[in-house]
Amino acid sequence: MEHLNIELLVDWSRAQFALTAIYHWIFVPLTLGLSFIVAFMHTLYYKTGDEKWKNLTKFWMKLFGINFAIGVATGIILEFEFGTNWSNYSWIVGDIFGAPLAIEGILAFFLESTFIAVMFFGWGRVSKKFHMLSSWLVAFGSNMSAMWILVANAWMQNPAGTHFNPDTVRNEMTNFFDVWLSPTAVYKFLHTISQAYIIGALFVIAVSSWYILKNRHLIFAKKSIAIASAFGLLASIFVALTGDGSAYDIAHKQPMKLAAMEGLYNGEQNADLYALGFLNNKKDNDNFLGIRLPSMLSVMAFRDANAFVPGVNDLVNGNPQRGIPSAETRMKNGRIAIQALADYKKAKEEGNDAVAAEKLKVLNENYKDFGYGYFKNKEDIVPNVKMTFYSFHVMVGLGLFFILLFAWLLYASFKDKIGKHKWVLHLSMWSLLLGYFATELGWVTAEVGRQPWTIQDLLPVGVSSSHLSVGTVQTTVVMFLVVFTLLLIAEFKIMLTQIKKGPEEGGSHV
Repeated sequence: MEHLNIELLVDWSRAQFALTAIYHWIFVPLTLGLSFIVAFMHTLYYKTGDEKWKNLTKFWMKLFGINFAIGVATGIILEFEFGTNWSNYSWIVGDIFGAPLAIEGILAFFLESTFIAVMFFGWGRVSKKFHMLSSWLVAFGSNMSAMWILVANAWMQNPAGTHFNPDTVRNEMTNFFDVWLSPTAVYKFLHTISQAYIIGALFVIAVSSWYILKNRHLIFAKKSIAIASAFGLLASIFVALTGDGSAYDIAHKQPMKLAAMEGLYNGEQNADLYALGFLNNKKDNDNFLGIRLPSMLSVMAFRDANAFVPGVNDLVNGNPQRGIPSAETRMKNGRIAIQALADYKKAKEEGNDAVAAEKLKVLNENYKDFGYGYFKNKEDIVPNVKMTFYSFHVMVGLGLFFILLFAWLLYASFKDKIGKHKWVLHLSMWSLLLGYFATELGWVTAEVGRQPWTIQDLLPVGVSSSHLSVGTVQTTVVMFLVVFTLLLIAEFKIMLTQIKKGPEEGGSHV
């Protein structure tokens, strides 16, 4: 019964964190994307002195501010949940995880919150140049804030630059730059913020398309679409490039996640990339029905068409020919490491330094498999393959769609054909929802695909949670669901009111 309660507690704690993260990520990408669009428009106003660019800047700045204010609330709650619901995790990794979060609060958020006041209230009160620079500083501050949070998340996927201290039973940072600039952190940051830029561009395009359909603020809307489509096209191409780099990194650091992303059960040389299709219930390579791109998974994962890509079964059952240990072997090594840690601490307490040194050596030799020692069944290391597979492939498909959409809108802007095809404007409006759907699926791929780990290979989710009652967590889940939904409704209503009101009139300029 106690075991069932622990599993239920972990499941509800995960549900609470997922709920908070999903709602938080509704607000964050719009903040990140709009911030640079506003800064660019503000620069055009500074350079030209043309009032129409001032009108554009002030309108989108107002919508940015509404979204920013509500997004802060969910972000604060998300960070507090590490201490309330995941205290075991926070204790073990606090020395590492705390550093990027502290920098985010002290440096990035301080920069962002300081200059946001100047950005909003500096019209006519500070010089035009300083006012314009304040918009850029807010944009950079917002993105720096995201960077440090994403660095912390990337460390969970690839715990680089750290050392486990058996005396304190904590991971300690050995090299800050290894944590900050690991390939996982770099790709995580670049891929995630470029997704956010797509959301910002789609938001501007959706609102502007609505104005054109309503025959309102036509010049304003067309100029906004021109800027947003160029910004969005660059961002969507960058998403594809960084996504490829991220997949390459995942192949080396999280092979099980890559196998789940591609629904690959049996490892293959010259492995095909699954382009379009669906999975059946077979746990072999006949589980996919659809279009395959020959050898492209090997190319994506190892930059070699002849490379062997391990599948789920290889990682669970082992593949001696490829030097891949079985999950049972790693579970055995993990139990040896866990026992060695207990014996080391006991020997230290008894003052037996010789035994302590011996046990510490055993611990270090097996530490890379430490987390596996907590599992009882080898199948426990396999994430939800179907959810990961479909989340990844739908996200990729939508990414390709956005490239085409932005390219067409940019072309139409140059040819002054925006508004010629109303179905495209309707599609542009609905594409905002598709953008949010795609970016949320990105997080599902990243987080569901790395289950059951809180820290890859070192700390399972099942031993990371706080010792709370299930009822307490269930109550907070319901409370957060209600509060976050009300916040979302409030933002939607405020945004809609401002959009219906439209930009400030400027005669023939709008």
